[in-house]
Formats: sequence, C-alpha cells, structure tokens
Amino acid sequence: MQSDDNKRPEDDIETGPEDGPKEEADQQLENGAANAPQDPPQDAPQDAPEEAAKEPNLEDRLAAANDQLLRSLAELENTRKRAERDRAEALKYGAMSFARDMLGVADNFQRALKAVDDMAEEVPEAMRGLLDGIAATQRDLLAALARHKVTPLDPMGEKFDPNMHEAMFEAPGTGQESGTIIEVIETGYMMEARLLRPAKVGIAKD
Repeated sequence: MQSDDNKRPEDDIETGPEDGPKEEADQQLENGAANAPQDPPQDAPQDAPEEAAKEPNLEDRLAAANDQLLRSLAELENTRKRAERDRAEALKYGAMSFARDMLGVADNFQRALKAVDDMAEEVPEAMRGLLDGIAATQRDLLAALARHKVTPLDPMGEKFDPNMHEAMFEAPGTGQESGTIIEVIETGYMMEARLLRPAKVGIAKD
C-alpha cells in the first residue's frame, strides 16, 4: 500500500473529457461566427447594355446625316411645288370675283338686245345705230372675258347636270326625254375648268 507521501500531484486532478472547456469555447466562437450577420456580397459591376454603351461610329453618323439631308431636301421640294401650284392657281382664278361681277353687265346687254329683237319691226330707224353700238359693246365685253378664260355655257338640248345647271322649272309633254334642257333662262359661265356661274334652265319632264 502506498503512503500519501508517495502520491503525485497530478493524481489529484480529476480526469474528464480532454480539453473540455477549451473545446466548448471554440465551438461557441465558431457558432457565433456562423450566426453573425453576413455582409451581402457586393455585386460585381455590370456592364451597361452593349447597344447603349456603344458609341455610333463615323459611318453611322454619316448615314444619319445623309438621311436627314435627304428628308430636308424632299420637304423643300414639296414646299416649292406647293408654292408653284398656289401661284398658278392665283394666276388662273385670281380674277374670279371680278369676272363674276362683270357677268351682270353682260346679262344686261343680253336682255337689252333680246328685247330689241322681239320688237325689231317697231324700232325707229334712228335707233338702229344705238342698238348696233350696244351689240358691239356686248361683243367687246364677251371678248375681254374670253381672254381671261371666261366662256359662256350653252346647254340647250343637253342632259341636265346639277353640277353645271340650275333648274328653274320642269315642263311635261314637250316630246323631249325627261331631264333634257329645253330652255336657257340665264347663261352660265365657266372660268378655265371651274364653274363661275351655273346656267338657269328649264327641263323636260315625262
């Protein structure tokens, strides 16, 4: 039997799991590190879309400039043509209002000469010269209108056209086809291709 004096100090240390406290502390540190909030990973800088980042090269710039130039030239040409058309219209029809006013004068000459024709036998010889002067004035007026492309409409015997004629009456039993113009009450006039005044007419009716 060994005496107490022969006991070694290390025999008094209780045996247990080796390095127990140290391992527990290390484990806690590892768990804490695992549970610690992680910084979100920084996204790697993304490149801008290639199309947006790509600068137009010299060829693209020249093509865009050429396209813009062509568009500008086309617009300029359209403006020039429009101005020429407006100018031509003004030259053709600029005098329409004046010509329309002069038609009343032509109408009065026509009425006067028609009245004389109806009473030709009763006109004194001394008045013949005056009537000849009125007829000459009417011819000059119509010639002046014709120089400005104003021409009378003579639709007698033609089919009624609402775009060119104004019906004043319809007459049945004329022996003419329905819609045929049988009388011109007031002469119509054209200026170039435009109607200056419709002819007032009477038409046949079945």
